[in-house]
Amino acid sequence: MSSDVIADMITTIKNAILLYKEKVEVPFSKLKYEIARVLKEEGFIANYKKVDAPNKSYLRIFLKYGPNREQVIREIVRISRPGRRIYRSYKDLPVDKFTTYILSTPKGVMSDKEAKRLKVGGEVICYVR
Repeated sequence: MSSDVIADMITTIKNAILLYKEKVEVPFSKLKYEIARVLKEEGFIANYKKVDAPNKSYLRIFLKYGPNREQVIREIVRISRPGRRIYRSYKDLPVDKFTTYILSTPKGVMSDKEAKRLKVGGEVICYVR
């Protein structure tokens, strides 16, 4: 079992998209919930919600596809890992209109666009395109 729960979540999403699944469930954590919130705000997933089971809570993520079943998330990649943390200033974030970077900042988890608007940097969790 991996100790990187965010990488597990990203891998689960990647695999579900390749199989055209409608939804995916991952064990709940506040950080995963915030990452799902950013993915929804940026239009990469349809919805998400916390599901309370008798013994454990899950995060249910509803995946999004185009009108002809084309994938909305073409690539999702973990950048910062437990063994190698990657931090960036808002000035050092790459500018690409097709890629969204998700950062963990002192003001919460947010997209690169929001971090630039608030002029705050942080740990680069992953990028999505």
